[in-house]
Order: sequence, then structure tokens, then C-alpha cells
Amino acid sequence: MKMRFASIVMSATAMLALCVSFARAAEMPTRIGQCVATRVKEVGTRLEGAPGTGSLVTFANGGVQVSYDQLPQVDESHPGDRVSMCLVSIPKDCPPGDDRGRIYTTTNKRTGQRWTLPDSEHGCGGA
Repeated sequence: MKMRFASIVMSATAMLALCVSFARAAEMPTRIGQCVATRVKEVGTRLEGAPGTGSLVTFANGGVQVSYDQLPQVDESHPGDRVSMCLVSIPKDCPPGDDRGRIYTTTNKRTGQRWTLPDSEHGCGGA
């Protein structure tokens, strides 16, 4: 009985740690200078299926970065790569509900490469 209880406690502890790691992965930085750990979800092009139209990367925490330029450091990232995503800029005087235009610096832990890109093709109030 004692061994079974210890096993259940260890399983509950492991489950709690897993839940905490998923909660952390779901966070986006909200303050300038704040960084979060997440993973690359997908790497592609700005326009789906159109090579040379720019880089697009999505993250497990719901973050997105996009560029009109094709960036090798983004293109060399792979799904599952661990990254650090830091908020470096928040636009001012945006229309209510328009959160576009935040800029993040992301560092890929596997490749050591870094890039700084916005979260959308247009800033707040844009097209």
C-alpha cells in the first residue's frame, strides 16, 4: 500500500510539472523586455505555398512573426526547436482592439541564431 501511494504521488507531481510547462508555453510576453520560453510550431513563407514571399514562423505559445524578406535564420528553424521570445516594442495610439505591430526578438536555442520581427504584416491601424 505504501509503495502504491508513493507511485500515485510521484505521478501527480509529474502531471503537475507537465501542466506548468504547458501553461508556460502558452504565455506571450506582455511587457517590453520580458522574455518567455516556447517552441517553434511551424516555419513557412509569408504567403502560403509561395516561396520567396518572406518568412513566417509560428510558436507553441500562439505567437507569430512575419517578414516580407526571406530570413535564413527563421528558415533554418525546425518545428520543436526551443526558443526564447522577448517583447521589444509595443506600438502606441492603436485603435481599440487592434493589437498588431508588436515586435519580438527570438533566439533559437538549437541554432543560436536570432531575429527581430513584428507579429503581423501591418502595424496597428494599418491595412
